[in-house]
Amino acid sequence: MAELPDELLANRSNWDERVPIHLGPNGYDVEGLITDPIKLSCTITHDAAYLGSLEGLDVCHLQCHIGTDTLSLTRLGATCVGLDFSAPAIAAARELATRTNAPMTFVESPVYEACHVLGRGRFDVVYTSCGAVNWLPSIGRWATEVAGLLKPGGRLYFRDSHPILFALDEGRLPDEVVLRYAFSEAAGPMVFDEDDTYSGEGTLTQTRTYEWNHSSSELVQGLIDAGLVVTEMADEDALEWEFYPGQPQRSPGWWCLPPDLATRIPLMLRLQAIKPTAG
Repeated sequence: MAELPDELLANRSNWDERVPIHLGPNGYDVEGLITDPIKLSCTITHDAAYLGSLEGLDVCHLQCHIGTDTLSLTRLGATCVGLDFSAPAIAAARELATRTNAPMTFVESPVYEACHVLGRGRFDVVYTSCGAVNWLPSIGRWATEVAGLLKPGGRLYFRDSHPILFALDEGRLPDEVVLRYAFSEAAGPMVFDEDDTYSGEGTLTQTRTYEWNHSSSELVQGLIDAGLVVTEMADEDALEWEFYPGQPQRSPGWWCLPPDLATRIPLMLRLQAIKPTAG
């Protein structure tokens, strides 16, 4: 396995530290998912309507973290393989698999080596969602891995933060809408030093992280270049975390924008793409 560049090593250290926080109070509600055998995570509850039936399908969940969304995908009928670069996250996900006896396995690996460690042409669906690709420097390289993992006729389901949202200065919302960051990966990484995380209670010591914004065109062109056919692309108007302090909630676990901004700023981008069959 190739050594990660310094930026991704820093990101991995940060995510390693997030694991016990996300497993703890006010985190990912792991115990609730274990106790209730039909409960779905907030993310999969939303995505289920667009995923359609997963009954009997082989699903690869890229950047799966501690496996709560992966578990929820199995409850929609899938057999899942989750992949993540954080050893503590994979350990937590494997414990979740053991405690729930769900049809899922987990592999520790950087996403750019997914085809190497999992095999090509293996999956009916590749799933990725919510705070995943901003940790990757090249969306085209990611798209190549996605295409390689899929069987002919298989599909990608993607939902993540909208690149327009990630270009904004969150500290000046909602009073001012100001562009602060680049909208595309070409400008290089955005560097952050933050000692908290979006879920759970605790303080991080590995605070330095590197993130990349990927424009909608970079995402779509990357998938086209990888040989996939985009079949759906849609903007969404709600988030599963608070983007700026005091952001209004539409419902528990879902944050929106004030009415005067709701039609001006998309919050998430949803996309699906198919790998063509031979001939």
